[in-house]
Amino acid sequence: MKIKELPIPESIKQVIIKSGITELYPPQEEAIRAGVLDGKNLVLASPTASGKTLIAELCALKHVLVKDGKILYLTPLRALASEKYEEFKKYTVARKRSGKRVRVGISTGDYDSSDSWLERYDIIVTTNEKADSLLRHRTRWMDEISLIVADEVHLLNDAKRGPTLEVVLARLMQVNPDVQLLALSATIKNAEEAAEWLKAGVVATDWRPVTLKEGVLLQDEAHFKDGGAIKIEKLSKNPAINFAVHVVKSGGQALMFAATRKNSVSLAKKAAADLKSVLSKPAKRSLTRVAERILAAGERTRISEILAELVSNGTAFHHAGLSSAHRKIVEDAFRNSKIKVITATPTLAFGVNLPARTVIIHDYRRYELGYGYYPIKVLEYKQMAGRAGRPRYDKVGEALLIAKNEDERDYLMENYVMAEPERIWSKLAVERILLSHVLATIATDFAHTEQGIYDFFGKTFYAHQYDPQAIREVITRILKFLYEENMIEVSGKNVYATKFGRRVSELYIDPVSAVIIREALLNRAPRITDISFLHMISHTPDMFPKLRPYSREIDGLTLFIDEHREEFMFEVPDEGMDRMDYEEFLGEAKLAGVLDAWIEETSEDETIERFRVQPGDLYRLIGAARWLLYASHELARLFGHKDLFLHLAGLMERIEKGVKAELLPLVRLKGIGRIRARLLFNSGLKTIEDIKKVSLEKLTSLPLIGPKLAKKIKEQIGGFVKAQEWKKLKESKEWEQQALTEYTRKSG
Repeated sequence: MKIKELPIPESIKQVIIKSGITELYPPQEEAIRAGVLDGKNLVLASPTASGKTLIAELCALKHVLVKDGKILYLTPLRALASEKYEEFKKYTVARKRSGKRVRVGISTGDYDSSDSWLERYDIIVTTNEKADSLLRHRTRWMDEISLIVADEVHLLNDAKRGPTLEVVLARLMQVNPDVQLLALSATIKNAEEAAEWLKAGVVATDWRPVTLKEGVLLQDEAHFKDGGAIKIEKLSKNPAINFAVHVVKSGGQALMFAATRKNSVSLAKKAAADLKSVLSKPAKRSLTRVAERILAAGERTRISEILAELVSNGTAFHHAGLSSAHRKIVEDAFRNSKIKVITATPTLAFGVNLPARTVIIHDYRRYELGYGYYPIKVLEYKQMAGRAGRPRYDKVGEALLIAKNEDERDYLMENYVMAEPERIWSKLAVERILLSHVLATIATDFAHTEQGIYDFFGKTFYAHQYDPQAIREVITRILKFLYEENMIEVSGKNVYATKFGRRVSELYIDPVSAVIIREALLNRAPRITDISFLHMISHTPDMFPKLRPYSREIDGLTLFIDEHREEFMFEVPDEGMDRMDYEEFLGEAKLAGVLDAWIEETSEDETIERFRVQPGDLYRLIGAARWLLYASHELARLFGHKDLFLHLAGLMERIEKGVKAELLPLVRLKGIGRIRARLLFNSGLKTIEDIKKVSLEKLTSLPLIGPKLAKKIKEQIGGFVKAQEWKKLKESKEWEQQALTEYTRKSG
């Protein structure tokens, strides 16, 4: 089927044809014939790069341009949301019948907001969690949605992300029973079952635009499912890196999956060492420019310096610990074939568009605290393997698992390469997961009676797959907890959320965390300090990732607890009575110590070295701490603890910026982070007034403050920059740079 034959506006056809697409792939054509453009619900399950996104775009644009509808596009990750937002932006040239252009919006953060400003957009891209928070705030424009696109819908099977997606879909179908639903996935074995729940048709196919060869690599030989084999040169002890170098030498790119962020960085370093000798001089020059862009994107950190160094040698790591700016630079450079090898955590397999000729799954086992190592699901393997092969570039894509011996090779071939992915199953009926969703159902007035709550959860995917009675029993226990903790109240048959319950739901925190914070603010510590609040939030289930104390840290942490005993909001467990509770408290004390070091301006390197925490995890902790301090501030307001407002507000801002209180006025300036702020302060520029008075030339004489940033600072604080002064300064700096370049050239 040709693009020009589709029943869509001509302007959209032209945009698609200009992008190089003139006819549909078989799965796309099948989706059209299934009535997706006629408003019918559909589950589209087809491999990566088979064109699912284009179907979503066509549906969305028909809703906007022909039906004056509004579209909600759901994704599991912020990175994927940003990617989809950029893809939809190419259609903003199209105009609605009213003469207005198609408007695309995105929202992925700030869970305590209704984002009413999004009402003016036609296509709205969010994460599943953000959509959940918007529903909790009863955002009005959600009632106007005519099409929901649920990307990566197989994540219903994921214990962490699945329940939120499931509840969001059930809630949206309740809000608007006539909404069209398009669910996308690369891998669903029981697609028909998911489609039944969503009252949808189904298109499930294995068709791929690039042939996929799956196999196992043992030492220097890869054996494939189709009986073929490849022998490679043995350059190092790591077979995965040897194969990646082999791929690059033959003109391809490799994507390597590691189990953890730490492993992905380590693997990238090893790959860079072997890859740099393969790169041509023009390629190295191009990579140097990419590395410079990474260092220029925000303030330098340990993680940005490591990334830039690796990129200059043709490799990069990709995980959630990277900033969005760094992720985009890496992704663009990989798509443009500048970066040759990316090492990534499995989250990259959740739809981010970074296909490579070869995918190497370095680790097929995962470690979980308390459980040890366990093999991944076939479903996860298939998701990663599906990244292999670039449409329009490769005829064949290769996906390889790594084996250490022949027995393991046979095991991997039988249990992954030759195996079918598992069925997806709802993970909703876990009490700690369901707790916040039950509270939200009551707090947002989606149900007013106990029976109404049962009825709503009776419409979930869980109830579709299992006996609804099982979830009723869990809900009954949850309602008892919420009532005892004064989050809900009962009047006859009616159930209502209290002010406390409603605010907890809006703040998007675990009700257990809210109870912990409430009790801590009420009972207080004998002496309130920063440590009091930092340990308080570390004590909550929402603080993640948890840090476990290493044996060599026990003595130091015990001393830390003794020194700060009067500052803790909670009683220190007796080590002799309950060793597990005590060790958990040690981990919380360690976490509080990490956060305290951060706000006391301990360098990133020193923090990582002292606490043995990974750079990516450090920034996840900072993000979680900031939100929990905000929630604590809001709960203090609710319960009238006025004496704690200023302390919590200041601490929240210090956590976000990583500074002592004296630097807060400076770090509020755009372009000024903790390092530059400290440089300004130590040079005598301690206040905004000091910076107003200083000359532009004096400002640029400071380290890390160039002419452009100096001008930006002056403009922010209301300072006037004379055109003549700016021109003179710019010329001076350009001459200095030219002189430095010439000197460097002559000195060899």
